[in-house]
Amino acid sequence: MPLHIGTFKIIQLSVRAQSRLLVMKNKIVLLLFSLIFFIKGNAQCAMCRAVLESEEGQSAAQGINDGIVYLMAIPYILVGGIGYIVYRKFFRTKPQA
Repeated sequence: MPLHIGTFKIIQLSVRAQSRLLVMKNKIVLLLFSLIFFIKGNAQCAMCRAVLESEEGQSAAQGINDGIVYLMAIPYILVGGIGYIVYRKFFRTKPQA
């Protein structure tokens, strides 16, 4: 039951709602840290690195590294998007009539 103080509405959350809010907050923090460290990673395998480091210019090595990171990221983005759609579909609050 919400309390009304002037124009502000104070909502008293149940223990279950507070724990769900804390879990959601932790997931968001984990996602942000994962994205930050994902951007910094090098994705070359040992053989690709050995062949490309023997060249004079490092532009080819940088281009191949960027391509590997791009190809690695697409499946995670797709699975994350599908997971979000399924999550939203199952945990959507139903409108009260």
